This record gives sequence, structure tokens and C-alpha cells, in this order.
Amino acid sequence: MEELPLRIFVGVDWGNREHQVCSLVEGKPQQRRFEHSGKGVGALVSWLMELCDRQPATVAVAIETPHGVLVEALLDRGFAVFAINPKQLDRFRDRFSVAGAKDDRRDALVLASSLRTDPQAFRRLEPEDPLILQLREFTRANRNLERDHRRLCNQLRDQLNRFFSQVLELSNAVDEPWVWSLLERFPSPDKVRHAHQSSVERILREHRISRFTATEVLDILKALPLPVADGVVEAATQHIALLLPRLRLVDGQRRQCEQHMARLVKKVAETEDAQPGPKREHRDVEILLSQPGVGDIVAATVLAEAYPPLVQRNYHVLRACGGIAPVTRQSGDTRNVSMRYACNHRLRQAFHWWGNTVCQRDPKAHALYLEHRRRNHSHARAVRAVMDRRLNILMACLESGRLYERDYTPQKGLDKT
Repeated sequence: MEELPLRIFVGVDWGNREHQVCSLVEGKPQQRRFEHSGKGVGALVSWLMELCDRQPATVAVAIETPHGVLVEALLDRGFAVFAINPKQLDRFRDRFSVAGAKDDRRDALVLASSLRTDPQAFRRLEPEDPLILQLREFTRANRNLERDHRRLCNQLRDQLNRFFSQVLELSNAVDEPWVWSLLERFPSPDKVRHAHQSSVERILREHRISRFTATEVLDILKALPLPVADGVVEAATQHIALLLPRLRLVDGQRRQCEQHMARLVKKVAETEDAQPGPKREHRDVEILLSQPGVGDIVAATVLAEAYPPLVQRNYHVLRACGGIAPVTRQSGDTRNVSMRYACNHRLRQAFHWWGNTVCQRDPKAHALYLEHRRRNHSHARAVRAVMDRRLNILMACLESGRLYERDYTPQKGLDKT
């Protein structure tokens, strides 16, 4: 790595209430503490500006947290900000204390000194595109809503198993809105006995359900119920009455998130078209969406969590961030290759969804999956192998500016897609 054109190195031990800051000017450390407030962050920036004589480009700031108000304030004023993984910082700390002592002042010093001596271990941060920030926020919110939705559905299913298990024959996961409407109208086996066929037909028509007729639904619901103790039905129906509004709320918010993510992905594509420079036939978002198995949610997650390596066309960083690249440990005659756990888990899940879908839609991907399964590899291991190949193809498409074509044959010496 080239020597950094920097003369002042600063380490920031970030905290919720206070930030410990250590500056190294010509090898001499200077410690300061600033509170986590608008006034405190402003004072920190002013102090650094005084140290560098109003030349922020000559200051390198090391910090563990790669995001947040402090990082944004430093980047906004033109400082060079570098992030490091806490595990790596823990190894650097051993240089300063054999006994393993740790405090805020020492951590700030370790950050500044390590950045000065080992810049290759740090990752330089850049100001992020506002659209990518919004996209990341909504993809993560959508993932949290998915967890809430599944948790509430499991609770509903558990209650139905207590006294009204017939409903599970209509929808085993009870994650469909029409089933919720049925439960709101007929919350217990006693209510179903007096149900009219027209009421069920109305619910099926409103939700466009054609796989069941009203007669079939009533036959299933009117089956002999489970024998239960006194009070169980009343308690369970009251619990279900509390769950259904929450399910509808979460389901509605998920739909809103997905719609907003689709709009943001479209805006990112439009922003690419408006960028200065030579116009290309196809832009990155369009190329990403052309890949088999990539839908709106996967595309939004990949853009939100891995935008820098996509823009840089860095295949190796992308596969490592997504947990596709394995980890090799070799010593003497012992060699072990294992799954990579230190990665972006949201990106890993998006790659897993992508790999699952592409195995179903692309014959070559399916053949590669089956080949790994024949080697007694697990399903997840086989999907990672498929995704390794897909990422390679994605990078080739991005570098050549071509949309993905399954039957495309490159001309020798002209194209490597």
C-alpha cells in the first residue's frame, strides 16, 4: 500500500456519552475527551482543525464504528476517516499491554498508532450517497418487519393448535390475510356452527381466493373440534383478538417498505443515468436486475449493503462481505477450509435467497448445485458455490456493460463476459 500523504493521526474511542480522542503529531500523543452532543462534536472538529492549520486532508482519523453522527461530521469537514474491525484492534492492543489492560485512553492511542504504522489494516470511509443510505434503512427495516411477522404468525398458530386446529388445514403458516379475516368473523368453533355460506364467499371474493370454495372452507371449519378444558376457548380467542390487529399492521408496513424499496432502486438507476461521463448502454442497477434470481428485495439489499464493491467491480471483496468466500487455515500438513462467519449477515441472506432462486431457474446453476450435492456438500454449501459463480458472472457483466444473457457466447479476444 502506498504511503499515506498524512501527517496527523488521530484515534477516537467512540462512546455513547463521551469520546476519548488521542492525536499523534510527530509521534507525540495528546489526549482529549469530548461529550457526545452537538456542542461536544463541534468542539472536537474545531480542535482537529486547529491541529492541522485548517488543512483537514492531512488528518487521518481511526475509529471502530464506520457510521454515526461523529463519522458523518468528520467526513463532512474533509477529514480522512478510517474504520477497523474491533477484533483487529484487540490484536493491536497487545502491542501496548502484555497483561491485557484496557481503558479508553489506551484504546484511542492504539487506534492512532496502528493507523500510522499499519494503514493496510484499515478501511477508508467515504461519504455515502443519500439514496443508498435510505435504501439501507428500508431494507433493514423490512427485514425486522419480516421477523416480527413470522413471530406473530407462530404465536397465532400456537393458539389455534390449542382449540381450533381446523384452520391450519386452510393455511398451515396462518400468514395469509384471508385467514385472518375468517378468524375475525368466526373466532371459535361455536361461531362457525352458525356461519352462512354467503359470509365465507364474501371473504374469499374480497381476497381473490380460488383454491377453496365456501362449502369446502365450511366443511373444514365445522369438523369435530378438539376437546378442551373450560376457559381455554375464551382465553385463546381473546389472545387471537390481540394478535390479529398487530399482524395486519406489520403486514401493511412490510408492503409499504417493499414498495418504497422498489421506488428507491428506480431512483438509484435514474441517478446513474444522470451522472457525468461517457454514457453506457446499460447501467449497474439494470445489469443487476437482469441476473436470474434477482428481484426487487434482493437487488435493494445488494445495493444497500454492498454498493462500494459493486461500483469498484471488486469481486473478491464482494464475495468476502457476503460470506461466499471460505476461510482457509493451514499449518504444516494440516489444512482446513471452513465457512466464513465474519461477514455482512444481511448480504449473506440476500445471496442465499438469490442462490436458491437461480438454482430453480437456470439449468447450469442447477447442474452445479447437483454436482456439489453429489459430493455430500450441504444445501447451504452448494448454494454458496453457485453464488460464487454468479458473482463472477455479475462482475463480468458490470465490467463489459452487458445485460445477462443465458446463451451468450463471447467472441474470443473481444469480450470476457
